[in-house]
Amino acid sequence: MGGFAAMFDLKAAGFKDPVLLAATDGVGTKLKIAIEADRHETIGIDLVAMCVNDLVVQGAEPLFFLDYFATGKLDVKAGTAIVEGIAEGCRQAGCALIGGETAEMPGMYSDKDYDLAGFAVGALERGTAVTGESVSPGDIVLGLASSGVHSNGYSLVRRIVANNKLDFADPAPFAERQTLAEALLEPTRIYVKSCLDAVQSGGVKALAHITGGGFSENLPRVIPDSCSVVIDADSWTAPSVFTWLKKMGNVDPAEMMRTFNCGIGMIVIVDAEHAGRVSKALTQGGETVFTIGCIEARQTDGDHVVIKNSEALWRD
Repeated sequence: MGGFAAMFDLKAAGFKDPVLLAATDGVGTKLKIAIEADRHETIGIDLVAMCVNDLVVQGAEPLFFLDYFATGKLDVKAGTAIVEGIAEGCRQAGCALIGGETAEMPGMYSDKDYDLAGFAVGALERGTAVTGESVSPGDIVLGLASSGVHSNGYSLVRRIVANNKLDFADPAPFAERQTLAEALLEPTRIYVKSCLDAVQSGGVKALAHITGGGFSENLPRVIPDSCSVVIDADSWTAPSVFTWLKKMGNVDPAEMMRTFNCGIGMIVIVDAEHAGRVSKALTQGGETVFTIGCIEARQTDGDHVVIKNSEALWRD
């Protein structure tokens, strides 16, 4: 405490020839719901999740995390809850919270508004990164269940709530014994430990964190240009929050898939020979695993991501 910077000993962490990876992110307008409902206990978990989930897709172990918390005037109770949430997120990810910055900026932020940003550093041994370069036709696509909306699409969520003249203190129509705020503030799932175990078990060729842009924008980032990911939307059931959002907002199915994770928060692409073993490792790590598709050769001018039976997600 009191130093100007924190030190981290990579050798003591067990690395021999490490390569560092870094990621930074925020929580977006989900913060507005936390502020309006005065519920700040879990928003820090979201902050950590958005950073460390981006590290693990390359096979990196998160090492440490720093946060930036800016507000007009510090509310000690809210600030304490936020930092406790960040600490809990770091515990879930197995990384150290080594510092941060709290900035009071009157005139920049009004009333109880605040913003959060996070920065995570991870490491892996040289030559062991999960790059997706070896993805090829015949590989199996596994989907890991999300915990809800996670931290993307909340501008649309808030508009749907406002257009239907709902209050965040109202009972959630899609979740028993929860207010609308409590249900919508369900924290982003942290996939670090289960995915690291799966990578270490062998057979994982690529991972993709399904955030803003959904399947169509995130999956092309981790597969070769010669491949297409073919997903069968009939292979999992969309959580009730997404069905509710689609109905109340009259949202087009394609827009739902582009804006939200629709129940799949992480994609794992594996060699078909190892799909059963990897799926078992992920299940043992606490994940709900669905086999949602496969890799095919991409046709000339074809799409990188093909979603079949998308209407199946929205059956009554």
